[in-house]
Amino acid sequence: MAKLTSFTFISLNGFYKGKNGDINWHQHGGEEAEYSVESLKLNNILLFGRVTYEMMKSFWPTQMAYDSFPEVADGMNHSEKLVVSKTLKSTDWENTQIIKENLIERITELKKESKKNITLLGSGKILKQLSNANLVDEYQIMIDPIFIEKGEPILDNLNDNINLELSKTKIFKSGTILLHYRPK
Repeated sequence: MAKLTSFTFISLNGFYKGKNGDINWHQHGGEEAEYSVESLKLNNILLFGRVTYEMMKSFWPTQMAYDSFPEVADGMNHSEKLVVSKTLKSTDWENTQIIKENLIERITELKKESKKNITLLGSGKILKQLSNANLVDEYQIMIDPIFIEKGEPILDNLNDNINLELSKTKIFKSGTILLHYRPK
C-alpha cells in the first residue's frame, strides 16, 4: 500500500501562507533545497491543490528555476503530478493529471493500487480533507524561524483531534526545523 505524506512549511505562529497567499517568508535555499532534492529522488507522485499547482507551475518549468535550483526543477518537472481542481480544464505541465471529483475515493484507490508513494505539497484545503478522512500517513512540517503578520493557519477547524507521534526531526543551519509526525 502506498504511503501519503504531507509536506507543509509554516511560520512559528502556525501559518502556512501569509497575507494574500504570500510565501516569500519561507527559507528556500541551502540545506532546505538539498532536502527537497533528496525528497524528489524518492520519485513519489506529487499531489497539489489548484492554487499550489498554479504557483508551482509558474516557476518550476522556467529557466530561472533551472538556473537557481536545477535538481529541484528537474525533479518537479519530471515527477508524476496530480492536481485537485474542479475549475481547471487542462494542464500543460509535463506528467500532470487533474482530479476533478471524488478526491477521497481517488486517493484511497491510489494508495491501494500505486507502487509509488504520494507527497502532498502545501495545499491546505486538500490537506484538511485528507486529514479528516484519515488518509495522511505522515506529516512533514517545516517550521521557518519567523512570525508573520497575518495568514492562514494549518489545519484549522478539523472534524476531530489528530493525535500524532514524533518520528524524526532535522534542524537546519538557518534555524528552520523539520518535524516528521505519524498519526497514532
